[in-house]
Amino acid sequence: MLKPRADLTPNSFDYENQPLVTANGFREYDARWLFGKEINLPGITALGLGLGTYLAEIGVPQKVVTGHDFRSYSLSIKQALILGLMRAGCEVHDIGLSLSPVAYFAQFALDCPAVAMVTASHNENGWTGVKMGAKRPLTFGPDEMTRLKEIVLGGLWRERPGGSYLAVPDMRETYLADVTAGIKLSRPIKVVAATGNGTAGAFAPEALRRIGAEVIPMDNELDFTFPKYNPNPEDLQMLHAMGDAVKAHGAELCLGFDGDGDRCGVVDDRGQEIFADKIGVLLARDLSLVHPDPQFVVDVKSTGLYLTDPVLKERGVRTDYWKTGHSYIKRRTSELNALAGFEKSGHFFFNAPIGKGYDDGIVAGIAVLTMLDRAGGKKLSELYDSLPRTWSSPTMSPFCPDDRKYRVVEQLTAQYQALKEKGATLLGRKITSVVTVNGVRVTLEDGTWGLVRASSNKPSLVVVVESPMSQEQMHAIFADIDARLSQFPEVGAYDQKIGDQKI
Repeated sequence: MLKPRADLTPNSFDYENQPLVTANGFREYDARWLFGKEINLPGITALGLGLGTYLAEIGVPQKVVTGHDFRSYSLSIKQALILGLMRAGCEVHDIGLSLSPVAYFAQFALDCPAVAMVTASHNENGWTGVKMGAKRPLTFGPDEMTRLKEIVLGGLWRERPGGSYLAVPDMRETYLADVTAGIKLSRPIKVVAATGNGTAGAFAPEALRRIGAEVIPMDNELDFTFPKYNPNPEDLQMLHAMGDAVKAHGAELCLGFDGDGDRCGVVDDRGQEIFADKIGVLLARDLSLVHPDPQFVVDVKSTGLYLTDPVLKERGVRTDYWKTGHSYIKRRTSELNALAGFEKSGHFFFNAPIGKGYDDGIVAGIAVLTMLDRAGGKKLSELYDSLPRTWSSPTMSPFCPDDRKYRVVEQLTAQYQALKEKGATLLGRKITSVVTVNGVRVTLEDGTWGLVRASSNKPSLVVVVESPMSQEQMHAIFADIDARLSQFPEVGAYDQKIGDQKI
């Protein structure tokens, strides 16, 4: 196979015979491209060759689980990937149509060290990608992705004999039996299961039924056109639809799952969306009663309540703030042997005895129902209202090109660091910390904070703000960030912006 190129155009002889792979598709912890424009099927085969070569290079047995999400083109992409893996000498175990957490589970069930799950997660149609790992339950991070990129783009792969293929037709049932084993609700909690016509529709409702929940289906029919909205429980359009369904059916809550099932979003009995970081605080409260002296990991986009909540402080709960990204939080949760890791985007990671360490939206949904079952008849809204009040934004994503977004964050970081070093005030208050573990998180003496970081998987920035003081103070810290970002012409429109909707 020829070395990949980035200048091939569709509907041409070379496009059908040579691999197209653009460099921007290799992200910090997975790979994502616009299919057809940035990668073609020979390019996907080159990726499989590169992954198989990398596994041999690091001494990992070349046994790989593959699966694909429910998009019109995902099966053909997986087949092209399998071709490359087999040419590299890999033993491929194909679990068919599946979720990312099902593929991660299959690594354990089939005793396969590696995984290559074809999915674009919650990205719009047109995108494709692969989530990869070689040390269960972890997935690739920057070091692994950098080396894989070198192998693929440099044409440094090696073909080896011995490649083989095994179809595994029953992994869905094996997975469902495992995640529901030994769990039975004491009462039939009425829950809406929302999957946005994504792949989770074939898994999540059944899992919830098996533990004794009364499940109200919502957009569970698989439809790769996503006729209503992308299956993304962090997006306000899906969250608002979930809230409407709760009120229409008189349900106790709604659980929403993203396109590849590794994230979970929650709406309470009032139809109010509860962001995943606050759900994490509630879960930390619940789990700290069952598991004494627990350690948790959360990402830098998350609420400050993990450190200030009086209930968690009284119980000696320890929380580590770490880099945003499912690979980072998963790895940190493993390194610290934490009971769980929570990410504001809706990734939840549970170590034993709850889970196997990887992010699984269905396991997270079951944990939420179990928490509610233990709450002595309290509604989810009551549990939420028991938290100290904060005003927080959704995750906002202003456009910024991939080749400029990190530079913008660096310059913004320098501005805030300079203010702190000079002892200057912001919004009339002292700056108490400027955390740069992942982008810049600036915190004021009243607890108000704002975060700006570069998105790891899209050409955009990520902006989150929160204040324990007032909605006005939250809007004020956002206004400061927004004004500073407006100085950069490469920063474009927001996908959503506070002030434009209820938060």
